[in-house]
Amino acid sequence: MDLQEFNSAPDDRLRPLLAACCDVPRWVDGILAGRPYGDVEALTQTADKVSRELDASEVERALAAHPRIGDRASGAGTEAAWSRNEQSGVGDDPEVRAALAAGNREYEERFGRVFLICATGLSAQEMLTSLRQRLTHDELAEAAVVQEELRKIALLRLAKVVS
Repeated sequence: MDLQEFNSAPDDRLRPLLAACCDVPRWVDGILAGRPYGDVEALTQTADKVSRELDASEVERALAAHPRIGDRASGAGTEAAWSRNEQSGVGDDPEVRAALAAGNREYEERFGRVFLICATGLSAQEMLTSLRQRLTHDELAEAAVVQEELRKIALLRLAKVVS
């Protein structure tokens, strides 16, 4: 949809699309409250600002909507389709997939949440390298990285909604 359609669409039509970008009600409400937007840049700036203000419980809620890196998202919904496309760089190399699966388990044991990375444009090896490097973070440093990765994903997905 274009920006004019986005600005004029009923909230109930946009809510599921926005939740597929970032499944946090306050984020969705913040985007909707800013309408009408004069240009896509203004929309992106609002989304960016609200993304940076998410608290830890909102980040955790958003993470629940993301599959593990290397897992194929199932379903026919918008979010599942986007996730499959975003993770296309994972490929089918069984060795790399096994290393990602092991890294995911280690990450979840260490941090108690799914490993999140903005996978768009990254190879499986780049994702694996990042995963291994992030396992060296302390909780505070990693929480900041997770929020930044979530922000990047939300903005990329929002750009798909309003193109």
